Amino acid sequence: MIVYGPMVAELQRLVSGYVDRILKGVNPADLPVEQPNRFKLVLNLKTANALGLIVPLSVLFQADEVIE
Repeated sequence: MIVYGPMVAELQRLVSGYVDRILKGVNPADLPVEQPNRFKLVLNLKTANALGLIVPLSVLFQADEVIE
C-alpha cells in the first residue's frame, strides 16, 4: 500500500560511482560508505481501498506517486 524508499536513479548513480572508482584502481576497502539522500513515497490507493483502509489527505498530498 505505501512504499517509502530511495529513488532507483539515485542508487544507480551511487553504484556507478563506486564501479568507476574501482575500475580506476581504488581499493574497495578504501571507499567510503555512501547512502542515498533522495527518497520517494509511493501510495497504492487501489490496494488501500481493497483492504478498507482510509488514507489521510496529509499522506496523500505528500506522496510522490499515487497509484489509483
